[in-house]
Amino acid sequence: MIEVKNLVKQYGSKRAVDDISFTINKGEILGFLGPNGAGKSTTMNMITGYLSSTSGTVLIDGHDILEEPLEAKKHIGYLPELPPLYLDMTVKEYLGFVYELKKCTLPREQHLAEICRTVKIEHVYGRLIKNLSKGYKQRVGVAGALVGAPDVLILDEPTVGLDPQQIIDIRNLIKDLGKKHTVILSSHILPEVQAICERVIVINKGKLVADDTPDNLSRSLAGNTKLQARIVGPQSEVVAAVSAMDGVARVLPLGEKTDGSVEYTIEPEEGKDVRAGLFDLLSKQGWQMLGLKGSEMSLEDIFLHLIQDDAQTSKEEKSEGKKRRFSFGRKKKETDGGDEE
Repeated sequence: MIEVKNLVKQYGSKRAVDDISFTINKGEILGFLGPNGAGKSTTMNMITGYLSSTSGTVLIDGHDILEEPLEAKKHIGYLPELPPLYLDMTVKEYLGFVYELKKCTLPREQHLAEICRTVKIEHVYGRLIKNLSKGYKQRVGVAGALVGAPDVLILDEPTVGLDPQQIIDIRNLIKDLGKKHTVILSSHILPEVQAICERVIVINKGKLVADDTPDNLSRSLAGNTKLQARIVGPQSEVVAAVSAMDGVARVLPLGEKTDGSVEYTIEPEEGKDVRAGLFDLLSKQGWQMLGLKGSEMSLEDIFLHLIQDDAQTSKEEKSEGKKRRFSFGRKKKETDGGDEE
């Protein structure tokens, strides 16, 4: 649906976006992440055609956003961080204005009524936008992005400034929209991205540093997933029996709980899944399992890990560059000295 190839945006000597490429398939909900100044908003603006690229291409359903802007933009609905609402208009007037602006050819009343039902703003259709809560203003912004029935929705920080209930409402709305649209979601609220998105792309300093599902990133960065288990049984016997299992590298008791169980960290060997064997062992011994969970990395952990790794790599590259320059200077001096001799 969306294909980004070798995208570059240069501002003088600074590269805000540095040769990034990725593809977004039809029907995906993609989380687009990066720290402030990483080039995230610049990339989104180039995808939507609000900003031209220095080089590279963006194809929307096969249409180049710069070569065929009208055809490409027909497939895009964009909600910027600050929705461009006209506060002195009613919701009805605003959506009618957007309908005309987009030169939409769908049956007007039917199409706008369907959008209002989708985003649940039918009961404020005749009200002035300036009198609506922030949550409903955000819904009106989403409604504007949906005019024309675009295949792709690009939502930039859609829950900023909303209260907890409004955040839940918008989150549920995005999930519903993902059933019929390709959605790109930019957000600083990482648990929100983890709850909604099937795949995440992380950029830092203009470069693509990760592109995968949250689960795959967690596994690849954390290595083998340790297990946290709560077991009722004699601690010394449990440790000895579980440690003797095939595929178990280490068992560490973490302390007794008030219900008589003991919590353990169980570390599997590389590439081993010991959960089925653990259940069999406990069943044979008559020991109760009160809880079992994997200590996987959250999306927030993954994000910080990637950004810190990237920052460390940059420092090492700069340090290595300084060493090379220093080494080069010494060799040149020695050579000059040799020439003088």
